[in-house]
Amino acid sequence: MHRPKNALSVAGGWAWFSQVEIIERSGRVDLVPISEVAPEILDHISSARGQVAGLEMNIPRIMGILNVTPDSFSDGGNFDEAAKSVPHALQMISDGADILDIGGESTRPGAQEVTIADEIARTAPIVSAIRETSDVPISIDTRKSKVAISAIEAGANMMNDVSAFEFDPDMQLTVAKAKVPVCLMHAQGSPETMQENPNYDAVLLDVYDYLQGKVDAAVSAGIPHSQIIVDPGVGFGKTLEHNLSLLRGISLFHSLGCAILLGVSRKRFIGTIGSAPVASDRMAGSVAVAMAAVSQGVQILRVHDVAETRQALSLHQAVTTGQG
Repeated sequence: MHRPKNALSVAGGWAWFSQVEIIERSGRVDLVPISEVAPEILDHISSARGQVAGLEMNIPRIMGILNVTPDSFSDGGNFDEAAKSVPHALQMISDGADILDIGGESTRPGAQEVTIADEIARTAPIVSAIRETSDVPISIDTRKSKVAISAIEAGANMMNDVSAFEFDPDMQLTVAKAKVPVCLMHAQGSPETMQENPNYDAVLLDVYDYLQGKVDAAVSAGIPHSQIIVDPGVGFGKTLEHNLSLLRGISLFHSLGCAILLGVSRKRFIGTIGSAPVASDRMAGSVAVAMAAVSQGVQILRVHDVAETRQALSLHQAVTTGQG
């Protein structure tokens, strides 16, 4: 599609816009030209995002998932030993991962909480072992400040908190003191109960308002706005229709002025729509959803299948922007 002369870049990146959709809780939706939008709103949407762990956000980035757990929904038990996890991490880097996200506690629906000691024992040695051989950015996927501190001491340089600081009140201060980027995700309820009848008035706006509040609180606590990433939490306390609504409207979250992370890889709704009951058979559907998100300017894709996502992303960028 030809880019109009008056169009603005989305978050200083590859996508652009010349109109803005205004969504109201009444259900009314208007599409207006950018000339009718307040300058501060346009600035939030269009301004370049800050670096994340040294990575520019003007091109899509791939975050490779490394679950060092026995019970994650897709790969539980596959990489819960250093002899398996470190080679897998290095392979993901070779396949094109820009960031690794290491987690020692499953947050799948119905998952039980892991003790701090067990989570540290699972994650810190793996972070250290990877750091000995690579300077790739490493994110620690945890809700617990003590786990985060141990991972940072071992070499992690980003935090990914699926509870958005709600599980452990010390996490916010930990992030501020560590001066590392953090991803704040929306979830309705805890992993144990989140899929028990999730309900929203207007899921897209409810999630947006929640994340706006979390971003504001984080900034007030001393975390730079440029170091906050937001994740709408697809699959975390959402029905299939909730997930699809968030994916269709994910560009709304650019109005927060933060980079956006999307984690949909191999999730249940992909299997439901794509007739793939086994999680490991959902790669193609995962890639399809990821590319749709990139078309809306999403900056970070959290995925299991790094090589396949990298190939798809290279082709998507070549076709849509002329850049490989």
